[in-house]
Amino acid sequence: MRYGYAPAMLLGVNGAAIALTSAGATHGTGKVWLLALLAAAIAASFAAERLLPYAPDWNRSLGDAGRDTAHTLVNETLVLGSVAAIPALAAVVTIVDIWPHAWPIWAQVLAAVLAADAGITLVHYASHKIGVLWRFHAVHHSVKRFYGLNGLMKHPLHQTIEMTAGVTPLLLAGLPVDVASALALAVAVQLLLQHSNADYRIGPAKHVLALNEGHRFHHLKWAGVGDVNFGLFTLIWDHLLRTYSYDGARRFTSDDLGMAAKPHYPVRYLAQLAEPFKPTGACTTSPATGHSTGQPSTAG
Repeated sequence: MRYGYAPAMLLGVNGAAIALTSAGATHGTGKVWLLALLAAAIAASFAAERLLPYAPDWNRSLGDAGRDTAHTLVNETLVLGSVAAIPALAAVVTIVDIWPHAWPIWAQVLAAVLAADAGITLVHYASHKIGVLWRFHAVHHSVKRFYGLNGLMKHPLHQTIEMTAGVTPLLLAGLPVDVASALALAVAVQLLLQHSNADYRIGPAKHVLALNEGHRFHHLKWAGVGDVNFGLFTLIWDHLLRTYSYDGARRFTSDDLGMAAKPHYPVRYLAQLAEPFKPTGACTTSPATGHSTGQPSTAG
């Protein structure tokens, strides 16, 4: 499990999605296959976390299980709705259909993953630098334990902004709905893996793939320390932005996670949806630095 779990998720689950897409499963009954694969991936994530936990105490709810389930259901519904709307959206926004339709489906999905990775990663980076974006992204950084459903714990407005940045360039190029369906599942699988409490290993690939060993550093709560490893699928952009960080000797506990500037961030689902619109959800400016003290990059 330590060495086979990540390949099983990345290649097995995503490979099944690509195989079903090739067989025309995106037509007719719709996305039932996508939901089934997502359910299987979530079940595998929970099983791996219990059989091979990085931190056993992270498998115990801190009163956040219901909240995280609500975030997952809402955000995945938004993703599936977006996939269903792609034919109509593509008809409106496609400028020139330059999509490589002749490529094998796996190559088209890989191209979509790499392109979406760039857009989503850059919005993620900007969300740590721009106050209005941080208001919504802060929901994701309020976590106090690291497990699979954390990846899908996002304010729906921020989820929409990230996905728009990742998918709009693809729509402009003529993204097919079957490739979009496989991409949607790949995003969900990646988020499960990236925030997993399973103590799996990927060897030297940890310096390239944006999985849990590296992403834990992104959730460190102190000023500037957590402004690293922004990538969704890969760490390519982090290497280019000089935001890559890794220390193999580092161990993490709940005391390392969250936001130092906002240790009492709301925990309940509806309160988290409302927080960005309140004065307490704002980022204040430090007179000494001109930086926003509510962000991880500047929070004391």
